[in-house]
Amino acid sequence: MSKKIKELELNTLRNTFKGVRDMVLLEPLKLDSATEYEFRKKLREKKIRVKLVKNTLVKKVFTENGVAAETGSGPTLLAWGGDSVKELALAVSGLIKELKKDPKAPDKFKVKTAVSEGAPVSMELAEKIPTRKEAIGGLVSAILGPGAAVAGALTGPANNLAGILKAIEEKTAAPAAG
Repeated sequence: MSKKIKELELNTLRNTFKGVRDMVLLEPLKLDSATEYEFRKKLREKKIRVKLVKNTLVKKVFTENGVAAETGSGPTLLAWGGDSVKELALAVSGLIKELKKDPKAPDKFKVKTAVSEGAPVSMELAEKIPTRKEAIGGLVSAILGPGAAVAGALTGPANNLAGILKAIEEKTAAPAAG
């Protein structure tokens, strides 16, 4: 590959992965064109992009962008997009399982690693990392939980006292009516 072509490809990768902090790195194994087409099509429907990259070039781009992921050896298929690394990891792993219909058939993809906010994580962890909405919801419930307990503690005795006063009122009103 000439220097000019390499530089053009590097610039394309820089533009493509500028600002991308969440991705999944895969290695295609014994992948036929029909399976690859289905894989890309189904991920495209979920607004997830896929690109086969040259390891040496993508290492340079990762270093420039502050992404600490190691591509390893063999071809690398990058998947990125979606709202979070959790959504991305679940979509990719679910699709890999779906495409491997026959349990005796060889694997079509090998997961190299997942990347969350520029740091490598295992695929299992990427599937469990809460999305932004889930994290905010957990934080809000953690904040509101003790407040609700305090409010219940303050209103509980007042409700009990009101019930006792109502019972006394009904007892005193019953003999007067009779």
